[in-house]
Amino acid sequence: MKRTALIIGATGMVGSELLSQLLNHEHYEFVKIFVRRSTGIQHEKLKEFIVDFDHPEDWKIEMNADVLFSTMGTTMKTAGSKEVQYKIDFTYQFNAAKAAAENGVESYVLVSAQGANAQSKVFYSRMKGELDDAVQKLPFKKAFVMRPSILDGDRKENRPMEQIALKLMRKLAAWGLLRKYKPIHAKVVAAAMINADLRFTDKYAIVDHLDMFKLAEK
Repeated sequence: MKRTALIIGATGMVGSELLSQLLNHEHYEFVKIFVRRSTGIQHEKLKEFIVDFDHPEDWKIEMNADVLFSTMGTTMKTAGSKEVQYKIDFTYQFNAAKAAAENGVESYVLVSAQGANAQSKVFYSRMKGELDDAVQKLPFKKAFVMRPSILDGDRKENRPMEQIALKLMRKLAAWGLLRKYKPIHAKVVAAAMINADLRFTDKYAIVDHLDMFKLAEK
């Protein structure tokens, strides 16, 4: 039976790749995306909802499908403050997950981050860990958390420091050093997310960085 997927964060690096793969995937019949502004994408499988994430009561009724893919996220520089970053990375994603779970969506796949830990003293890692823990308590039949290391791919926004780190990590990985921090392309993350939804039967699982490369394979 073909599936209907939901995506929040569909305009980001991982989200846009995920959207592309889902629209071309034989096992997904429809894809519903929730965005702040139109993507401009036209496709027979796609239904786009332009929403205000501060008001989930206006759109939560549309959060119904077989699976919710959550790929939303921002940086401190873009957000401007910890409070705004937390709202985008935690609150918006949790509200969408809660609405989906309450509407009977059975499967949930979240992009988190390597090192996510709700007890961490590092703000970013703690925020990601808190979301990982919070969504685990929602009544999904299956929930999977992806924890990639540094992401590789085409970004719409300029992140010079990240680009420097990415080049360094590519070289170290090529030399066989720091393998567990090897950059992972958005295409690989997206494929791993889809395969988690289609293949996994566990109620809850965390997929670490290196395991995502294996899971992405057909």
